[in-house]
Amino acid sequence: QVQLVESGGGLVQPGGSLTLSCAASGLTLDYYAIGWFRQAPGKEREGVSCLSTTGDKLYYADSVKGRFTISRDNAKNTMYLQMNSLKPEDTAIYYCATVWEVPGLRPTGPCDVDEYDSWGQGTQVTVSS
Repeated sequence: QVQLVESGGGLVQPGGSLTLSCAASGLTLDYYAIGWFRQAPGKEREGVSCLSTTGDKLYYADSVKGRFTISRDNAKNTMYLQMNSLKPEDTAIYYCATVWEVPGLRPTGPCDVDEYDSWGQGTQVTVSS
């Protein structure tokens, strides 16, 4: 049974930093594409950043480029999202997700919510002074 557990969310002032972690169990992360998604109140869930198994496919939403960094530590079965220069509009629930990667077949999109089939429970990030 696949389980993803996020940690590291919280309240931070504008301009501050947070690092989100997502520990995976029940799978070998080496074989999975990984992604971070977020959902703000009243908005749809959106892709923030996604990374393929080999790192050849890397996606960042325009709104976070240059500020957020996705990474993975397959030895620890853990993925991360480093968030710097946080803005109030980054406030949302952040979710990690995975999908078994099939080269050329899955996932096909850069960071599409519908293509990821295992999800964490979410962690709240609030950026406010």
